[in-house]
Amino acid sequence: MRFVVLVKATAESEAGVLPTREMLEEMGRFNDDLIRDGVMLAGEGLQASSKGARLKFTGGAATVSDGPFAETKELVAGFWIVQGKSKEEVVERFKRAPFEEAEIEIRQIFEAEDFGDNLSEEMRARDERLRGSAH
Repeated sequence: MRFVVLVKATAESEAGVLPTREMLEEMGRFNDDLIRDGVMLAGEGLQASSKGARLKFTGGAATVSDGPFAETKELVAGFWIVQGKSKEEVVERFKRAPFEEAEIEIRQIFEAEDFGDNLSEEMRARDERLRGSAH
């Protein structure tokens, strides 16, 4: 199973405050463990929302809003994509994440088989091609 681990934004991350060298080294060691254990598929930090945009679709039309966005608690500052045998396994692993003050959210990623018969063979083949080209 694959999971996305979302790191919630803080006032500091939204203000563009960069992590210290010590924090970066600690996170690097944590990521090294994830890689060594064959768990980590991807992971990145995100720039502040002031450098982003939101698209809202209404009636098929997109309205674009440039950042920054007001509700920090609803924003994401970074992410990992990991694999694990269960949500509980991923939760236990991320309890050891080197955060002093943070909130993370763990969500399982849909796999093609989760959609059952609603996903045609053509759509399954497209999904496999996309996943193959992403690696």
